[in-house]
Amino acid sequence: MSRKVVVVTGASRGIGKAIALKYAKKGYDTAICCRSREKELLAVRREIEAFSVRCITFTGDIGIYKNAAAFFEQVENEYGRLDILINNAGVSHIGLLQDMHPEEWDNILSANLSSVFYCSKLAIQMMLPKKQGKILSISSVWGVTGASMEVAYSATKGGINSFTKALAKELAPSNIQVNAIACGIINTEMNDFLTIEELNALFNEIPAGRMGTAEEVAELAYSINKENDYLTGQVIILDGGWS
Repeated sequence: MSRKVVVVTGASRGIGKAIALKYAKKGYDTAICCRSREKELLAVRREIEAFSVRCITFTGDIGIYKNAAAFFEQVENEYGRLDILINNAGVSHIGLLQDMHPEEWDNILSANLSSVFYCSKLAIQMMLPKKQGKILSISSVWGVTGASMEVAYSATKGGINSFTKALAKELAPSNIQVNAIACGIINTEMNDFLTIEELNALFNEIPAGRMGTAEEVAELAYSINKENDYLTGQVIILDGGWS
């Protein structure tokens, strides 16, 4: 019997890397991708293979459909199955909306939202014949509440949340579950721009008094998909009680 297969996008670092390693540790064959950090992605593959599972990699912008299609063709050819898709790839943008260039807007929509559409579409094609599968997207609390100076980012994450709820209804009759995790402040490179003073101010607002870890997100991303086939259409907030 072949191992189950998980695809994790944006897996060269941070949350994506932690999720890929979590599933590999649990015995899943993996397929991981990133936009440009090929050296880091190959290092993650070596860590994954240390768990005696297989791993394939793809470097390219999956916000472009032909790249996403090439990645999933690789998954189909190598594994012939797909059990779980983790949509994690994404970028941030901080600044006033009136100062944002149209090219920057197009870039964040492509990276954060179009990639989710493309990968989900391609994953569904592999899951439907078996009437089984799970799609989990990594979102943000800003997709629920909105964030000043992060309008475009908030819009893409809000889009993911609505996408999740709608797609879950569409796929429930086919026994494919669709959920999302709306993260609060997680200790990754994406938040390295924050100063000590800014971090301390945030910690005062967060009841848990700290940032979350990528490993905590990975643990939730695994447990959500482990067994429960009735949990679908949910945006689960992981933010230490912040929102």
